[in-house]
Amino acid sequence: MSVLRLVLGDQLSDDLSALKDLNPDADTVLMAEVRDEATYVRHHKQKLALVFAAMRNHAERLKGRGVNVRYVRIDDADNSGSITGELARALDDGAHETVVMTECGEWRLAEHLAAFAQGAGLPVEIREDRRFISSHDRFRRWASGKSQLRMEFFYREMRRATGILMDDDQPEGGRWNYDAENRKKLAKGVTPPDRLRTPPNAVAREAMADVERLFGDHFGSLDGFGWATTADEAETTLKHFLKDVLPSFGDWQDAMAEGQPWMWHGLISTSINLGLLDPLDVCERAEAVYRAGKAPLNAVEGVIRQILGWREFVRGIYWLKAPEYRARNFLDADRKLPWFYWSGETDMACVADVVKTTRDNAYAHHIQRLMVTGNLALLLGVHPDQVDDWYMCVYADAYEWVEMPNTRGMALFADGGIVGSKPYAASGPISTG
Repeated sequence: MSVLRLVLGDQLSDDLSALKDLNPDADTVLMAEVRDEATYVRHHKQKLALVFAAMRNHAERLKGRGVNVRYVRIDDADNSGSITGELARALDDGAHETVVMTECGEWRLAEHLAAFAQGAGLPVEIREDRRFISSHDRFRRWASGKSQLRMEFFYREMRRATGILMDDDQPEGGRWNYDAENRKKLAKGVTPPDRLRTPPNAVAREAMADVERLFGDHFGSLDGFGWATTADEAETTLKHFLKDVLPSFGDWQDAMAEGQPWMWHGLISTSINLGLLDPLDVCERAEAVYRAGKAPLNAVEGVIRQILGWREFVRGIYWLKAPEYRARNFLDADRKLPWFYWSGETDMACVADVVKTTRDNAYAHHIQRLMVTGNLALLLGVHPDQVDDWYMCVYADAYEWVEMPNTRGMALFADGGIVGSKPYAASGPISTG
C-alpha cells in the first residue's frame, strides 16, 4: 500500500509519528513551502528563511536515507499556495491509497486539515505529535476537576513523571523551584559571554535570497541571520550553551542590558520548536551537566522549568481551551498597537532596544517579551488580537500554541487568570516635564 506522508515545516524530526512505519520503497513524503503559511501573518524575514532552509535541509536528509520526497518550493510554478492544495495535487495521480500526518501545532491549520480529511475520498490518519513530553491526554487528566491551572503544580507532576532533577520522590536540593535565585540584577563589570551563532550554510543562503525576493516587504532584516537549520547545527548550538553558558544562566536569567540581545539564554527554542532538538533530551542533558558538577542547581533547574514546565504547560492550555481561548479579552482592551512596536522610534529606551534586537535578530529573551513589550501593551490597553499578531510576526520561535497562551495569558491577562494568577503590570514614575 502506498502512503502519502505529510511533514510540516515545524515537524523536522527523525522520530515524527507520521514517519514511524514509513516504507521507503512505496511511500512518498510531502513537504511544501506555501504562501498561506508564510503570510497569514507577515512573518519576520528570518523566520521564513529559517523554516524554508530547515525544511530543505531536512528533505535532503530524508532523501539521503532513500526516502522518496515530493518537495514543493515557494516559487514553484504550480504551487497551489496552501497545504491542503498541495495534498490534493499530490493525490491527483491516484498513486496513493492513504494519507498519514502528524497533528499540526495551530488550531487554524488543524481546521483546514480536518476539512481536507472529510472530503479527501480516501483514508486520512492524523497521529498524535509525540515529540512533546506531555500528551494531550495526560494534560487533560491533570487539569480535570481543578478550579485553577497553575504551571508550578503541573511542573512538579512532570518532574515526578520523568524523574528529572528528582532525589527518589523528592526534588533535588529539597526545593522544586529556584526562581527566587534567578532574578539578580546584572552586576557591574559582568558581561554576557560571546555567543556561538551559526553562519548560514548554502541552503540557508539560498532560502534567504528567496525570502528577500518574494517577501522583501516583510518586517525584519536578514543580515544577522545565525540560526541552526540542520540537526547537526542545532546540536552544536546546544553543546555550546551547556558547556559555556549554562553555568551562569541561573544568576542572570531575568536580567536585561542595553545592546545585549542574547545574555545567557540558550538560543535553542527555534531548534526545539522546529523539531531539530528533542525537548526531553535537552532536559536530560542539562541535568547531566548538574550531576557532573559543572553547573549549579539554580541554573539547570531554571532551564528545565522553562522546557519541562512552561513549554509543556502552555501547549496543554492552548489545546485544552482552543478555539475559545483565541477570543478572550478579559480586560476589554481595545486600543491599536502603537507604530513604534514596528519602528522602534520612541523615547522609551528599553522599548527601542527590544524592537531593534527584534528587527535585527527575530529574537528577544523572555523578560524583554514579558516585562517590556508585553507589559507596555497591557498598560496601554492594546487589543489582544493586535498583540498576538505582532508576536507571531516578529519572532523566529513563534508558533500559535506557544505564543498565544504567553501573550493572552501571561502578558495581557486577557484570559482572566487561566495561565497567570494576576496581571504582570509594572511601571515607574512618569515625568510630565
